[in-house]
Amino acid sequence: QVQLVESGGGLVQAGGSLRLSCRASGTILSINHMAWYRQAPGNQREFVARIGPGGYTDYGDSVKGRFTISRDNAGKTSYLQMNSLNPDDTALYSCRAVYYGRDFWGQGTQVTVSS
Repeated sequence: QVQLVESGGGLVQAGGSLRLSCRASGTILSINHMAWYRQAPGNQREFVARIGPGGYTDYGDSVKGRFTISRDNAGKTSYLQMNSLNPDDTALYSCRAVYYGRDFWGQGTQVTVSS
């Protein structure tokens, strides 16, 4: 079983930055596939970024060039560096991990960007 806990959300002004963290715990080895999604009220869940084996990364079109996903050497913590934030980035950001073919999700951390 994998438990995921996100942190780092908060209120920030437009143009500002935040760094989110997703820490995985449980009787696990390193996690090869970790990703971030977000969901704003009234909207569908949106893919933000993912990191895979060998450090492969992929980003949603709306965050390319502004957000950076990374992972610690132990493969148990994912980070999402978010720069040049704008009000459209306001959402609940959730972490996802795929471990031995099973999906795990965290509870999310709220990001609010004021104009």
